[in-house]
Amino acid sequence: MTQNASAIIPVLLSGGSGSRLWPVSRERFPKQLLNLCGDRTMIQETALRVGSGFGFADPIVICNQEHRFAIAEQLQEVGIRPTDLVLEPFGRNTAPAAAVAARLAARRDPAALVLLLPADHVILAPEAFRAAIAIGARAAQAGKLVTFGIQPTSPETGYGYIEKGEPVAGADGAFTVSQFAEKPKLEVARAYLAGGRHLWNSGMFLFRADRFVAELERHAPDALRAADAAIAAARADLDFLRLDPDTFAQAPNISIDFAVMEKTDSAAIVPCDIGWTDVGAWSALWDIAGKDVAGNAVLGDAILVDSQNNLVRGEVGLTALVGVKDLVVITTDDAVLVADRARVQDVKTVVDRLKADGRTERLDHRRTYRPWGYSHLVHKGPGFEVLRLTIRPGHKISLQKHAHRAEHWIVVQGEAKVTLGEEKRVVRVNESVFIPAGVPHRLENDGQCDLCLIEVQTGERISADDIQRIEDHYGRA
Repeated sequence: MTQNASAIIPVLLSGGSGSRLWPVSRERFPKQLLNLCGDRTMIQETALRVGSGFGFADPIVICNQEHRFAIAEQLQEVGIRPTDLVLEPFGRNTAPAAAVAARLAARRDPAALVLLLPADHVILAPEAFRAAIAIGARAAQAGKLVTFGIQPTSPETGYGYIEKGEPVAGADGAFTVSQFAEKPKLEVARAYLAGGRHLWNSGMFLFRADRFVAELERHAPDALRAADAAIAAARADLDFLRLDPDTFAQAPNISIDFAVMEKTDSAAIVPCDIGWTDVGAWSALWDIAGKDVAGNAVLGDAILVDSQNNLVRGEVGLTALVGVKDLVVITTDDAVLVADRARVQDVKTVVDRLKADGRTERLDHRRTYRPWGYSHLVHKGPGFEVLRLTIRPGHKISLQKHAHRAEHWIVVQGEAKVTLGEEKRVVRVNESVFIPAGVPHRLENDGQCDLCLIEVQTGERISADDIQRIEDHYGRA
């Protein structure tokens, strides 16, 4: 499709950690990078929903720098090419990210329409979603800052609400915003549901770039100044744009709602029924999942006996439930979660405890994704670790050395091009190579299929900080 300057520019915001979906969602590999609701990951589904085939412009992506390679690879897998892949040095909520997005979009066209979308939402009715965007576009072109309100189906206390006002002239289906309301108590939520004028706040926004910048200048000038300075001092890194950390640190940690939407007199809302959920907890996945006759939603290998209304997600081995109901049971290769389905919001407390105890299960899975592929921890003990490495075709690890550990590589699939000091050699299936401590080394995969190895690390200290990168293809040296 030929790029259309007047097309809506989607901006995918990918900064959350999804702590209430632990142990599947981890800080360094959060829910938007996972296929929680289908074959594709959540960020892939979000990007495809607003692809060029539906008349949208190529997207801007704003993400945590820790996730940059995974996001780039996942978008490439589905044929999405962002015009900008912006790296936040740390999270500053949605208002500074939106300011960055508006400034970048305005480089193409000051009056460009910008559509802000969290990358971790589920929308089961994409056609209805795009119809709502078309309504919002008419209001945004007239200068409104548009949000999208979800028709509530229950007195939900975990969402913010927006009360709609009068219709917006010239934009049939859009309404002025009467007021924003914080997450209510149950009796208030019931009154909202009965009254019919309150909608769930979806966290999605649509506006003209120049209008949003003008409202930031009026209501949140600190956020705009910090965003401008971070862009001005940003540097290119491969296909990424790294915001300057010193200037971005000056941005207030504030949401779009607090910074602008609750203060502006130009806010509008489009009510929509699009099968939306923000997947804020495991109960949300049970709500939208297919279920058996007993109300159980099961993903993975599981046997359920005399059990009802459970959510089971088993990533390793067999999970068996007997005589239980209303539970969430999640198994990964290094953690098991069992929770009352009515208490899943409290999973965050487990993550807080892990952080307080200095445990790594909140950060990473045993499988850790790298720009060249991934490593999977098989076993560890005093003075050793065993990992399975997978190097993608055409990729290579950094030229590196270790002061405190030696390594032993055994090829189990593919053909490895190995650098060992001044020597280069090819190592094939069932062959191995030993790397003494202190010797520079590198692995490369020049083949057409994945290269898989078993790596055995031994030494007095085995830790991630015992890596001295001499040269790196991915700019990490």
